[in-house]
Amino acid sequence: MRNLHLFLWSALTMHSCHKQNTEEKPAYIVSGNTIILSENSNIKNHIKIESVKNEWLSPDLSTVGEVKAIPTNYAEIIPPFAGRISQSFVRLGQKVNIGTPLFTISSPEYFNAQKDYFEAQQEYTLSNLNLKRQKDLLKHGVGIQRVVEEAQTDYQTKKSALENASAALKVYNINPNHLKLGQPLIVTSPIKGEIITSNIVIGQYIKEDAQPITTIAELNKVWIAGQIKEKDLGYINKLKEVTINVDAFPDKNITGKIFHINEIIDEGTRSVEVLIECSNADKILKPGMYVNVLFKNEPEVALIIPTKAIYQVNDEQFVFVQIGKNKFIKKKVTTKDISKDKTVIKKGLKTGEHIVTEGGIYLLEAQ
Repeated sequence: MRNLHLFLWSALTMHSCHKQNTEEKPAYIVSGNTIILSENSNIKNHIKIESVKNEWLSPDLSTVGEVKAIPTNYAEIIPPFAGRISQSFVRLGQKVNIGTPLFTISSPEYFNAQKDYFEAQQEYTLSNLNLKRQKDLLKHGVGIQRVVEEAQTDYQTKKSALENASAALKVYNINPNHLKLGQPLIVTSPIKGEIITSNIVIGQYIKEDAQPITTIAELNKVWIAGQIKEKDLGYINKLKEVTINVDAFPDKNITGKIFHINEIIDEGTRSVEVLIECSNADKILKPGMYVNVLFKNEPEVALIIPTKAIYQVNDEQFVFVQIGKNKFIKKKVTTKDISKDKTVIKKGLKTGEHIVTEGGIYLLEAQ
């Protein structure tokens, strides 16, 4: 029993000494944001140090964009009232100009509008003749002033009615002076372009809530809508060139210019829409198509470090900077992403400083 007690006391003494030696030689010491590695720390074997320096950079920024027709060069034609299609003047792919007839449509509603106009026109003509007659009688001393005033009032009433009836017809984009009673409405093109969809069927009855039956677009120029992160807005303000890449035509060189930068940031994505105008004479760019947009700037000198050297906790980005032998400090930085490998430092570092580019995860664990 005495020998067993001596063995247990010896084992506890050895364990206590081993623990004390371990505590006396930690792998690192942390003081605030500073980490000091011990001479025998194996963390040093995993750390790679590089000097911060300026480099020439030809910055670029890429995003995915969607091709869109320019709104002023695009028109979906919906009949102005319910009615029956009686004639078609166009076919799919046909070029049209402003005022080119597309189709005719007739309905009781349109006939009544015509009838109201011709009745108002006739009553206006009669009231005008009556007014002139009463004025002439008064001038020659055989008329009555009260009758002239009544004729004047009637004339103004009939004139207003004619103007209202004329306005009701002008809604249909027609000239009332060329109108014939019972004539169907000739729907014309509001823009110059090409018929890109056509669902015109002769004899078809179109309801009031019908979908567009033909679409016209001028696609020699198109817009490309892309999304840019708010942090990159300053970058595109200095933009020199925009290149468009289409997967279906990899060898085709397409360039464009920024037409408009939206004034409102999308709160969900923290991005803003940028519209790029492109020439599209060969019609390669189709509305609805997705393309790759590359923004390119002039080469500039920038402070660049490996992206893997940057760590982020919550909303803060930082790197580990060597400030002495085996001594490192955590330093906050402001960045501008360039690619997955390289990052531009906007604030927080200066040339000549030495940073941890590999193994920083071990220092992060020490925090």
